[in-house]
Parts: sequence; C-alpha cells; structure tokens
Amino acid sequence: MASVDDLFKRPNLPSGSTKRKFETPNAQQAYKSTKLAHNGSPNRAHANGATVEDEAAGDDDDLEAGPELPPDDDDMEGGRFFGGGVTKDAAEALDYIDQQEPETYTEERIDSAWLRRLAGSFEKKVNKNAELRAKYRSVPAKFMASEADLDAEIKSWSLLSDHPELYVEFAEGETVAMLVGLLAHENTDIAIAAIEIIAELLDEDVAAEPEQWDAFVAALLEADLLDLLMSNLERLDEEEESDRSGVYHILALIEPLIGQLAIAEKVGSEKLLLWLCNRVRKPEKVLGQNKQYAAEVLQVLLHSSPLIRRRLALNLDGVDLFLQILAAYRKRDPAKDTHEEEYAENIFDALTSVVDEPGGKTKFLEAEGVELSLIMLKEGTFSKPRALRLLDHACSGHTQPAVEVCTKLVEAAGLKGIFSMFMAHTDNVTIEHLLGIFSSLLRLLPGESAARIRTLAKFTEKDYAKVAKLIQHRDGYARKIGAVDNEIRQERTSLSSSEAEEREDTWLSRRLDAGLFSLQTIDMILAWLAAEDVGAKTLVLERVGATAIRESLHDQLDGLSELDGSGDTGGEEGDTREMLETLIGCLG
Repeated sequence: MASVDDLFKRPNLPSGSTKRKFETPNAQQAYKSTKLAHNGSPNRAHANGATVEDEAAGDDDDLEAGPELPPDDDDMEGGRFFGGGVTKDAAEALDYIDQQEPETYTEERIDSAWLRRLAGSFEKKVNKNAELRAKYRSVPAKFMASEADLDAEIKSWSLLSDHPELYVEFAEGETVAMLVGLLAHENTDIAIAAIEIIAELLDEDVAAEPEQWDAFVAALLEADLLDLLMSNLERLDEEEESDRSGVYHILALIEPLIGQLAIAEKVGSEKLLLWLCNRVRKPEKVLGQNKQYAAEVLQVLLHSSPLIRRRLALNLDGVDLFLQILAAYRKRDPAKDTHEEEYAENIFDALTSVVDEPGGKTKFLEAEGVELSLIMLKEGTFSKPRALRLLDHACSGHTQPAVEVCTKLVEAAGLKGIFSMFMAHTDNVTIEHLLGIFSSLLRLLPGESAARIRTLAKFTEKDYAKVAKLIQHRDGYARKIGAVDNEIRQERTSLSSSEAEEREDTWLSRRLDAGLFSLQTIDMILAWLAAEDVGAKTLVLERVGATAIRESLHDQLDGLSELDGSGDTGGEEGDTREMLETLIGCLG
C-alpha cells in the first residue's frame, strides 16, 4: 500500500500576500496539455464515444455553427428564452421568494471570539489526527480524512495575517506551540503547510506593530521553532517538488526573523550556517531558486551581525568557500536578470561583509583573495566593480590584518591596476572605492616600508598626474556641495532654531548625497601626500590651499564622537582623531 506521505503529495504554493513566490511548473503549458488530449482535440468525448470531429465529418462546409437563432418575433414574453432561460412565470415566482427571504449573509467578524473558536477547532483536529495516527499507524486509509481536515485547518490561519491586532492574544495561548509542533509531523506535507502559514504570518506585508510582532516571534522561538526548522531542512529532499517548495518556505520564514540583531544571532547558529554554506556550494546544471535564496539569506545573516561573520570565517572556513564560488566569475558573466546573477551578487556581498572583520581579512589573505580580486579587476566585467568594493573593505580598518592586506595589494602588483582605473573612470561609485583604498594605503602602510615608498611614487610619477586628478575630483565635489550648502542657508533663514535642529539630519543626508564623504576622503589623502612629499605639498597648496584642507579635516574631527569620561576614545576612533590632528599640524 502506498505510504500516507505519497498520498498527500501536492504542490505547495506560497500565499498571494508574499512578494517572493516559489516557482512552479508553467500553468499555461499544463492547461494546453489537458485541452489538447483525446486525439489532439480541445473537446472531450461524448458519452457514446463519438467526438465532436466525428459528428462533424461529412457535414456541409457552410453549415452555421452554434444553436439556432430565435425567431424574429416580438411576442416572446412567454417564451422559453425570456429573461436568460427563465419563463416569465418562473421569474415572477423567484422575485416573490426573494422578497419573502431577503439576503441574510453577513461577513464573519475576525476578533477574539473568532480566534478562540478557530483555536478550539484546530486543537481538536490536531488531537484527532494524532490519535488516529497512533491507533492505525499501519493503515493510512484510517487517518487520511483527518489528515486532510488538519491540512485545511492549518490554512484557515491565513486570515490572521490581516488582523495582527490579535497576534498578542494568539501568542499568549497554546495554539502557537501546537502549530510549531506540527513541523515535527510525520507527513512532511503537513509540516510544510505549517511552515508556510508561519511564514505568511511573519511576512513583511503584515501591518503588525513592533510589540505584536515581538510577542508572536517570542512564542515561536519558545516553542523550539529553530531546531524544528533545521530538522526539516535535513529531512526534505529537494528532488521532490513539494519538498523543494518546503525548503523555499523555510528560507522565507527565516528571512524576516533575521532583521533584528538578537534574533539573527540565535538563528545564525553554526548548524544553520553550515547548511547554508553546503546549499550554496551544491552544484546544479541550471542554478535554481532555492540555491539563490540560500545565498540571499546567508548574505543577510552575515550583514546583520559581527558574531555571525566571525563564526563563518573562523569556524566554517566560509571565506575560502566564497572565493572558490566567485572564481568562476573572474572572466565569465552570469546571464542578465537570472537567479545566477542574483546568486553571484549575494556571494560577493556576503564575502564583503566577512572581510570587514579582522579574522575575515586574515582568511582572505590565506585564501589568496587579494590575488583573485586583482585578476577580476583586470579580466572581469560583472566581477570587476564588485572585486573593487571587496578590496576596499578588505583594506579598511586599523587592525594588523588590514595592514597585511594593504601590503599584499602592493606586493601583488595591484597599484598599476587601481591607479589605471582611477585615471580612466569618472563614475562616483568606482571613484569612492578607489579613494577608500588610497586612504587605507596611506594610513596603514608602515613608514619607510617598500610598499609605502612604491605607493607614494605612484602618486608623484608623470609630474604628479594622480595628484592633479585628485584635485580635479575635489573641485567637482566641492561645487556640488557648495550648491547644496547655499540651498540649506536659504532654508535656514525661514526656520526657528528648534525647526532648524530637526532638519539637521536631512541636510547632512543631502550633503552626503552631493559627495561630502568623497570630498573629505580626498582632503585626507591630499594632506597625507603634502605631509610626505614637497612637490605634492606645493601643488596642493597652490590648487586647493591649506585653509580649505584644514577646515575639512576639522569638520571630520567635529564629526567624531566626544571623548568619554576617561578622556580617551580608544580604538579606531581614537586613532583617527590622532591622525587628523597630526595632519592638521603638518599643514602649518
């Protein structure tokens, strides 16, 4: 006898409320296949076995199709076709009945009473199914009906997503634990149905208040949701379409949970990270939706928490995995607007997050990530701008691993490539990342080291062409920011001091959009060059002026947080403050 799991296999479609949808086979093709069955005819056979084509064979070509038209007779009041197939007498009788029995249907109210009724009904169906399964374990026919009832009851909870005001009451009862418990059901279709409903209730389109969402999530986590999700990831077989849909819905459930740091760090256990890493490395002839989605969830997890980034880099060797995946794109571009393009983008983003951590930088060096990135800068198309951003993040910071990355960049002959890009490109994103790398090199490379001397030589070669290019970019950013500053001054005149204070964040955002960060980075680079090379200092003072550079560096100092009670900020902020003060002093 077929197993109950086989009897209940069915496609699991996501709710219409979710933005992402699990991709199912083409419905139009299935429809056409059905219509063209029976000797290729879109018509089904008659009861006597003759088809429409058989009846039509031998008829005249000019025979009129369809039913015979009614006679052109004005007196049809008592006719059979009056009123769309209802006689006049029958129509009058129906009107009379409608008058005697007015419509009494009213829409069901979704409130606390509804929640209690559904919870009670749900509990009965869960218990009945469990009882019948235990009693007739070897006879699936005995509990099939209860399984179907339970499946329908699970879907009834979909209405709750439109009424998040009931989430707190829902979470306070025992129903959430019962719903989560179904993830351990022997029938994976029942487990998938429960997963799908929970994902729908957590969907970003649900207009829940923070306290409502938090109460529901706390109840889910208390009911051991995370372990049960992992159990399902391990038992589902993606070769089966319904199981593949189940994996998709598990990822869709995890995604909204990882928006908060505390929850993300619970969700992002080494066990889940290992599953995600194994999933994104799994070879596929055509890269599928679940592989892309796993990469996206992994990227979001890594972006959300330094702890998760360290887990992946140090405990799971995730940096080497990401570099192996990305090596395939050093020359080859993924097809546009495909799952593979999103997948590659997410892996680049994930690795970029990891190399922000000192441990990630160390692993990046060990796995020859700098060398691969430089190859992409030279040979890649899709990979080129992403490799540049990756190098910018890998070089940033004030730790010893960052120093080692900067040194390796120079030793691997990377200066030629990045300076060539700087002289050739004008788009703001590329320039911003190049400026970040230049700033890191000048800040971190040890004084008198061979790497530092080679970097300074690059800036001074060809009669200081790179310094002149820096000043050219500075002039462009300064004009844009000056225009924004004029607008802000005009707006400020019509506002009170309290109103102006409220607008400060908005004004700062506008200045950043105009290129404030890039302008300040250029001024820091120019100050470094002026401090270390006489020729560079002469050019900077002539073209920009010491006053403008000093004002910019003072603005950056003011932007740093105030000293704490001990009088020392410590860490990177303290180093930055010391560096800015030193550069201001060097300008005289």
